Amino acid sequence: MSRIEREKLVVRQMIAIHCQKHHAHNDKILCDDCLDLLNYAYKRLDHCPKGDGKSSCRKCEIHCYSPAYRDKIRAVMKYVGPRMIFIHPWSAIRHLIT
Repeated sequence: MSRIEREKLVVRQMIAIHCQKHHAHNDKILCDDCLDLLNYAYKRLDHCPKGDGKSSCRKCEIHCYSPAYRDKIRAVMKYVGPRMIFIHPWSAIRHLIT
């Protein structure tokens, strides 16, 4: 699995957890706002100038998210980040290490 594919997996997991806890939707279905955020994140990852050589977005010196989406993804990560180790431990550990 490439670095971009792993990033997409982690972002999808984080947004799904956030949506489930804050928007009271089914585990398998994202609300429209969260689906929009996920699609935006995928688009940004697909067009990442660093490609598979990228670090995690928090370590990156290039900020490719628009301010509105940056605030949304920060809110998701702020809530889900501390909980990831309990929900998806392998994804959380790999994300922290790389």
